[in-house]
Amino acid sequence: MKIIAVIPARYASTRLPAKLMQDLHGKPVITRTYDAAVASNLFDDVFVVTDSEIILNEILSRKGKAIMSQKQHESGSDRIAEAIENIDADIVVNIQGDEPFINKAPLVELINAFKNDVTNQIDLASLMREITNQNDIENPNHVKVVVDQNNFALYFSRSVIPYPRETNVGVRYFQHIGIYAFRKQALLDFSRLPMKSLEASEKLEQLRYLEFGKRIKMIETQHVGIGIDTLEDLEKARKFIQTNATF
Repeated sequence: MKIIAVIPARYASTRLPAKLMQDLHGKPVITRTYDAAVASNLFDDVFVVTDSEIILNEILSRKGKAIMSQKQHESGSDRIAEAIENIDADIVVNIQGDEPFINKAPLVELINAFKNDVTNQIDLASLMREITNQNDIENPNHVKVVVDQNNFALYFSRSVIPYPRETNVGVRYFQHIGIYAFRKQALLDFSRLPMKSLEASEKLEQLRYLEFGKRIKMIETQHVGIGIDTLEDLEKARKFIQTNATF
């Protein structure tokens, strides 16, 4: 089973302009992420997929592997699908370009889900964590997921799901953590399928997989990534490196 990591890297960003090229103790954020993915030793290959010649040249100048995206894409899955179409791989792991401090444990769990899937029931695997704070449960920016008894996703929503008509019945609420591992064919299928009403309404690409019958295995984790979306996040990341010699 050949396993690769793909790091989508858009140059444009709203809250922190050119965030992936911001300096993080001598290296841009995207380079820190790429190096961490390689250093994890989990992958047979690691690629950055970008719409920017600046990011492309940064990775290539450091002897890394980068692919220039040839089209405009509405989703990360579409961008990755274009990039890996002609790459030999069985499993593709999507790593967020703005999370340079990779935690290996949840990635190992995603990969193991496929290694243990002897009957090929899993098309995608992703992460979820339990949330108990009511503000988090009601926040539409925190995507919720409900699963069946085997932890396959039934639905994702920005709304509160399940709706608590009855309380004290042991319902747990889970937030979707947007780290994915895909079978290559599932990605290619996604890129050829049209957006349907559920995906268009919620603006959640994972609903396209469900609408067309793909099975998403959810793995419970306590992992919370250290993402860099704002200048404040960047300063926190710089301080984190200062106090962690391994970086």
